[in-house]
Amino acid sequence: MPALALAEALQQVDPDVEPVLVGATRGVEAHVLPSKPYRFHLLPVEPIHRRQWWRNIKWPLVLGRILRAGAKVLNDERPVLAIGTGGYAAGPILYQAARRGIPLVLQEQNAYPGITTRRLARRARQIYLGFPEARVHVRPGAGTELCQYGNPIAPPPEPLPEKARAKERLGLPADVAAAFVMGGSQGARSINAMVSAAIDGGHLGNVSLLWSTGRSHADRLAGYDSDGQRVVRGFWDPVYHAYAAADVVVARAGAMTTAELCAWGLPAILIPLPTAAGAHQTRNAEALARDGAAVHLPEERMSPEGLAEELQVLLGDPGRLGAMSGSALARGHPKAAENIARHIL
Repeated sequence: MPALALAEALQQVDPDVEPVLVGATRGVEAHVLPSKPYRFHLLPVEPIHRRQWWRNIKWPLVLGRILRAGAKVLNDERPVLAIGTGGYAAGPILYQAARRGIPLVLQEQNAYPGITTRRLARRARQIYLGFPEARVHVRPGAGTELCQYGNPIAPPPEPLPEKARAKERLGLPADVAAAFVMGGSQGARSINAMVSAAIDGGHLGNVSLLWSTGRSHADRLAGYDSDGQRVVRGFWDPVYHAYAAADVVVARAGAMTTAELCAWGLPAILIPLPTAAGAHQTRNAEALARDGAAVHLPEERMSPEGLAEELQVLLGDPGRLGAMSGSALARGHPKAAENIARHIL
């Protein structure tokens, strides 16, 4: 989560800084923030429905609740700076902060900026871009500083772990190519279905598999765990053990996932979430594919045989994997969180 990465980096750079996080009651942050060492507030924010537009009929009532809750946060906290990293809660409270004259910083993760960045760019003092491709879509104000520092992530260890040893640590043979499949913290039903069908069809027999199914799918898919061939978990925490062992990654194209893959120099097959707002995952995948860091595989063109074939082709071509790794590293910003924090302060 970029907000958490920035909060940690800000305190590391200046221990006197006190980050206070603001999220949505319906967001994943409601489950994550209670275990973190920061004070936080959750606003009663609802998503804007782009396809089922009629569901937005209650938004006038919702907006009143959000603005009252946001005003209370600002009155209680009296912040000297408001940093936006996207999410349901960002737009309303940043808008209120701007109207009070509180300086704004925006951190935009995706190749195509979200609505909060697009609407508030002119009011921001600084905007930090995760993808250089986002620059053409941002209309900053006359006094806005536009920076391209990458996305704030937990940086990989230095030096990177030895791949063969990382495989052995997970119970996989050191000399067999390994693919890490993940669909995000919630998993991806369609990716899980394709992978399970590919295994059942015998298409992945010569590939070691590290598989993050998502917690809600873990019990159903636990039977695919196989000593020496597949390691199946609902959620990898910490994820760096899987990154260290993987030769290639199959994943969605969320901004933070792609930032981590580039920082680790991992070649990837990216399958964007087709319903992502503004097709931002597709834009992310296209950007990495153009640079040769990833293969963009749209979900509508995916099949168990096609996914397995794409994996086999990549894993059978060490030269291409090496070139993809180099392209990914060239786009990587492993110290983005620290660099952004220092520049903000």
